[in-house]
Amino acid sequence: MELAGPAAILTLRDFVRPLMELMTSLPQNEKVILVGHSYGGFCISLAMESFPEKVEVAVYVAAFMPRPKIPPALLLQEFLREIKLEASMNQKYTIDHNHDRGETDDYMAEKLYQNCPPEDLELAKMLPRPVKMFMEDLADESLLTEERFGSVERIFVVCGDDKLMEADFQRRMIDRSPPKAVKLIEEADHVAMLSKPHELCQCFEDIAKNCS
Repeated sequence: MELAGPAAILTLRDFVRPLMELMTSLPQNEKVILVGHSYGGFCISLAMESFPEKVEVAVYVAAFMPRPKIPPALLLQEFLREIKLEASMNQKYTIDHNHDRGETDDYMAEKLYQNCPPEDLELAKMLPRPVKMFMEDLADESLLTEERFGSVERIFVVCGDDKLMEADFQRRMIDRSPPKAVKLIEEADHVAMLSKPHELCQCFEDIAKNCS
């Protein structure tokens, strides 16, 4: 999942500000392909709402894919219940919801990086930080509208061996709000960019070609 940055990042708007500033800086006639992974699905969804005319297509890689007019917090709460974690407003968690380093390492090895090269897992073990969910901000049902967010084409990349956001949960989001296309990387864990980088890159190349 996406990790919270410095303590100065107090709201979801703070968290997505760099993306919003990038979108603002784009020339009027330029469009981009947005890619969101995990919690990043919420972030690109907000950018789609604010700049639908600048987004060619949005790609969700094992990412939260919310729906218009429905508080995104409901989707996040559903996910947290499935992994047996109760979330309160703006609560923080470590990457595995524990404070013991050994438990953290085991969780990362079993749930996040199980198909990644060992060296990538060892690097990841050095980087866990508290996770800020911004649940209260995501509870706003007016965050995403059909007219703006809903006008942007979406593609979902299913990570078939994801032990955190399991394939059933990914498919459920797809069934509730079918995107333009669905791609599957069968042996990708939650961190597909490390476990299956070539396959993920091929997905992106195919998507870009279809947009050209």
